Amino acid sequence: MKTATVRQLRTEFPKVLAWVYAGQEVAITRRRKVVANLTPAGDPPKRKLPRIDFKARLRQLYGDKVIPAATMADILAENKGRY
Repeated sequence: MKTATVRQLRTEFPKVLAWVYAGQEVAITRRRKVVANLTPAGDPPKRKLPRIDFKARLRQLYGDKVIPAATMADILAENKGRY
C-alpha cells in the first residue's frame, strides 16, 4: 500500500490517481496518521481499442486489383494543380 500526505494529494493529484488506476490502495496521511484510504472503485478502465485491419478491408473491397504505374502517373498528371 502506498502512502500520500494531504499536501501531496493537493499538489500531485494526477500522480496519486495514477496509483489508484493501477489498482493500488493509497493511504492518505496527515501528521503521520492515516486519515483516509483511497481504493480502486472496481476494474481499472480499459483503454485498449481494437485495431482496424485496413489492409484486410481494402482486400475485401478491391480484391487483388492493382493500378499500373503508368495509369497512376496519368491520373496524378491530370489532377495536378486541381486541389
